[in-house]
Parts: sequence; structure tokens; C-alpha cells
Amino acid sequence: MPRLHVNAQRLIDRSLGRAAAGALVLALVISFASAPVRAAAAQTILVEGRSRSYLLYRPVRLEHPGAPALVVVLHGGFGTGAQAQQAYGWDALAEREGFIVVYPNGVGRAWNAGGGCCGRPQREHIDDVAFVGTLLRKMIREEGVDPARLYLTGISNGAALALAYACASAKPAVAAIGSVAGGISAPCEHPAAVSMLEIHGESDRNIPLLGGRGSQGVSGVSWLPAPVAVERFAASAICETPHTEVRGEVTTRIASCLAGRTVGLISIANAGHQWPGARSPGILGRALGLDPPSDALDATEALWQFFRAQRLPETR
Repeated sequence: MPRLHVNAQRLIDRSLGRAAAGALVLALVISFASAPVRAAAAQTILVEGRSRSYLLYRPVRLEHPGAPALVVVLHGGFGTGAQAQQAYGWDALAEREGFIVVYPNGVGRAWNAGGGCCGRPQREHIDDVAFVGTLLRKMIREEGVDPARLYLTGISNGAALALAYACASAKPAVAAIGSVAGGISAPCEHPAAVSMLEIHGESDRNIPLLGGRGSQGVSGVSWLPAPVAVERFAASAICETPHTEVRGEVTTRIASCLAGRTVGLISIANAGHQWPGARSPGILGRALGLDPPSDALDATEALWQFFRAQRLPETR
């Protein structure tokens, strides 16, 4: 088995809690989060006879203008692409690092991730895996993004769709998947061999870290335990035994795999169903009982550090 490579160790170092990293890192994060960004362009695409919408954010400067990387951010249940754009800080990071971001919209503010999840898309058998694949092909064809650097991420129901994309071995293949508070509710014994990082709060009551039906969940489905899901991705990617690092509330388990892939799980103590480091949901969010974002980790930064080290193996 391959030894833990440098990129995996760098992820461990860079994904540590901001409080533990010190005041300098915190100041940089605050400065980055408040940086001005450009407006995203609203666009549509026809998939299976249905017009689907998304927001496209193209920064002023692209790291590789001829073939930039692409990050697709899938909102959670009851969310929208615009809400995900505002809450998670991807635009400012795209300006800093020079990649394109897309924020798709689910039908009825939900995604069909299989296994009874979720909402109207599941009831109407909308093929959201096909939607993601069609969107990726359009980005390659019309925006010139690098087919070797396609990355999927999302939270909750959106993360479940990102995982479902890998479970279906859908095309075009992506280089990496980042799941935040996500889960698998449909059969997925042998997902595609792909780099994958799960970020999960240990006190998540919607999609429990250890699986089952969440006491606060609305989907009513039973979720595969996150460690089991990670193990299945690790088996497909042929990974070594993971390296574990514990610092404060953040526990990082990262395994290096064949063909330069990486599979890991970051769990956060005292964190619920949320995107760590996101904007606070405010008074309304608290009134609705939404879990506050953990300040032990900047999930957006951690995911990008993970993504940027990954590309499709045949293009390495």
C-alpha cells in the first residue's frame, strides 16, 4: 500500500480548527470572507425535458484560464443555489484561487439522492444524477473547465446527491467529492474509485454520524453510518490504513490510496447539522432550531485544500 503522501498530511495541517490555529489564521479567514466578490450569472439547462437553473460564478482571475478547475456546490434540503452562494464563502475563495463555481438549484428545494431521499424530486423520480452529469458536460464544453479537475461538494441532501453521483459511477467522472453533513440512504456497496472527504458533526441529529434515522431529520430515511460510507470509498480506491490526527474538537482520519487518491473523514465534537465556518443563520435560524456553524473548522477552506491536490489519475 502507498505511504501517506504529502498532500494528505497538508490537509490534516490545513483543516485544523481556526481557534487552535491562532489569531493570525483567524484574521486571514475574516479578511478573506469579507473580500468583495462579483455577481454570479443565472443560467438554465434543459435536462430530460425540464428546464433546470443554476448560478455560475467566474472570478476575475483564473489560475488556468485555458482550463480552470470547477467546484459544484449542491445546497441542502430547503435551500437554494443563492443561499449556498451566500452562506459558504466559495466565491471569495474562487477569487483568491482562480477556479469556477456553480450553484445548481434543486426542484422544490430538494434533490433525489435515492433510497427515499428526498422531497418532490424523489416522489417525481427526477434524475438529479443525470442533471449533475449534464451540467458538468456543459461546463467542460462551454466554459472550458478542466475535465481532470471537476469537484462536487454539498451539504445534507446536496451532499447525499454528490455521494449518489459516485455510487452510480456517473459520467463524466469527478476528481473528488466533499460531503458536509451528508449521507448515503440508497444501496452503495461499490462506489466509484474517487477521492472523497466527509466532514461531519458528532452531534448531528439530522443525519447522524453513526447512521440510522435522525431525531431531527425530515426525510424519514435511514442513513448509512459515515465511517462505513468512508470505508466503502476507501475500499474502492484501494487505500492504506488511515492516519489519525486529533486537535481540539477536530478529528481527522486520512488515508492515501492508489493512483494518488485520498479518502478521509473529519469529525467535529459538539457540532450538529451545519457547514463549519459558514455564516451564522442569525435570529431566524435560531428560532427555527438550526444548528449554529462550528467555529472549530473552516470547511470551505479544508475542502479546497483537499480538492486542489486531486485530479483524475490518468491525467497526473
